[in-house]
Amino acid sequence: MSGGHKQKNVETYALQMFGLAASFALLWTAMRVSPHADTVANIAAIGLFLTAGTLASEILEPLRIPHLTAYLAVGIIGGPHVLHLVGHESVESLQSVNALALALIAFAGGAELRVDMLKKAMRSLAWATLMQCFLVLIGVTLLFLAASPLISFANIGGTKMLIGIALLAGVLAITRSPSAALGILSQTRAQGPIATFTLAFVMLSDVVVIVLAATVITLVKPLVEPGASFSMTALDHLGREIVGSVALGTSLGLLIVAYLRFIQKHFIVVLVALGFGFTEVINYLGFEPLLTFLMAGFLVQNLSRQGEKLLHAVEDMGSVVYVLFFATAGAHLDLPLLKKLWPAALILFAGRAAITAFANLLSTRLANDPPVLRKLGWSGLVSQAGVALGIASTISNTFPRFGAGFRALAVAWVALNEMIGPIIFKASLDAMGESSSAPEPSRREAPRPAVRKEAGRSTH
Repeated sequence: MSGGHKQKNVETYALQMFGLAASFALLWTAMRVSPHADTVANIAAIGLFLTAGTLASEILEPLRIPHLTAYLAVGIIGGPHVLHLVGHESVESLQSVNALALALIAFAGGAELRVDMLKKAMRSLAWATLMQCFLVLIGVTLLFLAASPLISFANIGGTKMLIGIALLAGVLAITRSPSAALGILSQTRAQGPIATFTLAFVMLSDVVVIVLAATVITLVKPLVEPGASFSMTALDHLGREIVGSVALGTSLGLLIVAYLRFIQKHFIVVLVALGFGFTEVINYLGFEPLLTFLMAGFLVQNLSRQGEKLLHAVEDMGSVVYVLFFATAGAHLDLPLLKKLWPAALILFAGRAAITAFANLLSTRLANDPPVLRKLGWSGLVSQAGVALGIASTISNTFPRFGAGFRALAVAWVALNEMIGPIIFKASLDAMGESSSAPEPSRREAPRPAVRKEAGRSTH
């Protein structure tokens, strides 16, 4: 593991590499020889992702490659666009694991947000939210306008439509990836200013992103749709969604506190039921699952003594669920589309990262943050994943005239952030001595780790 792992000898690495190659070879042979390959495809995919993902993360660890990047790589290589070991149908069917994974991410994120930590970082978080949301939104909007000659669907209308589409790209740019941030922090067991700031900001910024996304989509309609006018209906629905999510999360948190205090048995089964079943209830009610589970975890941690029990239960499931989550995400990446749209996607990726770094520099100066945050506080904010793709799908459905092209570009753009962002974040934690894999003399002392230890592997 990344934190405090023992040095492995050549024989161990050789066995791990052999096991990794054997995993791919066995599935390749089975899928072509067995007459019942189609009926067991999902089981085979799960076996490949768990086995190969775990082995790949161990093999790449000496190179300081994040575990979740190894999981993504296994998904890409074994997926429908490279070795074709896992087909499109299996990838789609495994998407159901996302519901459980996102529930665990939100529970863990909420439980890690302690009130005392938030009070100490309030000034930093306020300035960071202002700069990272509005400056990045405006900056990427201007960048999209500059890159529009490379983007075919951006030029199907007049100037007003182009500005509207650019604003939608800007709102997509302010989304972050709680799953990637928590995955890296859990693997490294990082402690220090960057780890603490990233954890708090990424989890809290999702609430702001939800509000801004709905607001921008509503305001943009008159620009991109002839005859459309501004309506308060969408904003009214947004208010109901946020209030309802907070209320439902509070109720759920109280129920979890009571369960952990008086029953405690089989809590992992309860978490699985919540991840799959309760998520469907939340979606049916029109609320936001991430915000609901985040609120529940926050309440359990700060209004009871059951926070540690919740975190330990999440850790017990994390080592399996998150391997599947990120490997499936890798298999879902559309490589042919990325190849087709890579010039525009690369410009947006590099520009967004640069604007994020500049916004971090301004916010940390205004908040009088320590030098380490001024230098690398932005590194955990590059990654994007499910939240960004969810907003891209909403935009695609809302604006069918250019929605398909917009979503295709978003997938290619997010793919780069998803693959490269975690590497940047982990490298920054290692460089600043915050990760537990850093040499002891360079480690910064902190009163407590930013996230909890992982179960077996450090995967939250």
